[in-house]
Amino acid sequence: MTTPIVHLRDVKKRPGFLALWEKRRNSKEVHWAIECFAEMLGVFLYVYFGVGSTAGFVIGNILSQPLSSLFQVGMAYAVGILFALGVCASTSGGHINPCITVSLVVFKGFPKLKAVRYITAQIIGAYIASWVVYSQWKFLIVEAEETLKAQGVFEATQFTPNGPAGIFGLYLFPGQSLGRVFLNEWVNCTMIGLVLWAALDPTTYFLPPAMGPWVVALTYAACIWGFAVPGISLNTARDVGGRLMAMSVWAAGGRYAAIAALTNIPATLFAVFLYEFFLADSDRVVTPPNLENMNVHANHRRLRQEQKAERRSSRVQSLVDLGDKLSHEKPSISAFDHAPSGNVVERSNV
Repeated sequence: MTTPIVHLRDVKKRPGFLALWEKRRNSKEVHWAIECFAEMLGVFLYVYFGVGSTAGFVIGNILSQPLSSLFQVGMAYAVGILFALGVCASTSGGHINPCITVSLVVFKGFPKLKAVRYITAQIIGAYIASWVVYSQWKFLIVEAEETLKAQGVFEATQFTPNGPAGIFGLYLFPGQSLGRVFLNEWVNCTMIGLVLWAALDPTTYFLPPAMGPWVVALTYAACIWGFAVPGISLNTARDVGGRLMAMSVWAAGGRYAAIAALTNIPATLFAVFLYEFFLADSDRVVTPPNLENMNVHANHRRLRQEQKAERRSSRVQSLVDLGDKLSHEKPSISAFDHAPSGNVVERSNV
C-alpha cells in the first residue's frame, strides 16, 4: 500500500505576496509569533461564543426574559472549542488552555519559554474576547444594572454569578465556601484532563484524531451543564482574562474565587499523572488513523527541510525519508512495512 505525499504548494499556487509572506512567516524569527497568534485566536473563539451565551443567560434572568439557557451556554463553549481547534490547531497545536500547555511542559517536554508565550497569548485572547462581548451586549448590561438598582439589589448582586460582572469573572455566591469551589474545580478539571489525555493517546482505538475535538468539547459542555451553577472556570485563560476585563470596566468589587483559576492547573496535572501511571501502555499498537495523523505532521515541508539529516530514534524508525530532495520535485510515494520486531520500516518509491 502506498500513500502519496502531496503538499498544498504541489496542487495550488498562492498569490505572489502571500507566498513571500508565508516564507517569512515560517522563519524561526517570526513563526513563534504566528503560533502565539493562533493560541490567542483559539481562546478568543472559545471565550467569545461561551461568554456571549453566558451574557444572554445572566441578563435574561435579570430582565425576566428567556434569552439563553444553561444548555445553550454549554453548547456555546463546546462549539467554541470545535471552532478553536479546527481553525488554530494546525498552526499552534491547539492548546487553548494554560492547563494543557503546563501539562505538556511537565509530561512531554514542551519548551518552557514557548509555554510562557502561549499562556500570555491565551490570556490576551480571553481579555479581548470579553471586551468584544461586553461591547456587543453593553446596552442590555446597562439596562440590567438599572433593573437591579430599581429593585434595590444592585450592590448585593453585581459581583456574584447572577450579576453583570459575573458574566466575565468567576465570583462566589453569598455564603459559598472556597473549599467547595476548590472541590468543584478539582473534580471537573480532573475529568476533563483524563478525557483530553485519552484523546491525545495514539493507541486509543475508540478516540481517533478526528473524533478527539468533539469528545473534548462535549466533556466541557457536560461539566458546564452539571456544575456551572456552583461555579467553575475550567480554563485559566478564560477566567483570568475575563476577570481582568471585569476589573477594567468596574474597577474592583466582589469576592473573587481566584482559587478556581489556580486549581485547574494542578488538577489537570493530577489527571495526566493518573492516565500516564495507570492507563497509558507503550506496548499497545498505534492505531492507523493516529499513524496517518503522525505521518501528516512529520511530512510538513518545513520540518522535512529542517530535519533532513535526522531520523526518529523511537520505535517508529522513520515515517518519512528526510533525505529526499524537497524543493521542486514531484510528490513522493511512501509505504510502510511492519517488520517482525514490530517496528515500522519505511519503503519509499519516487
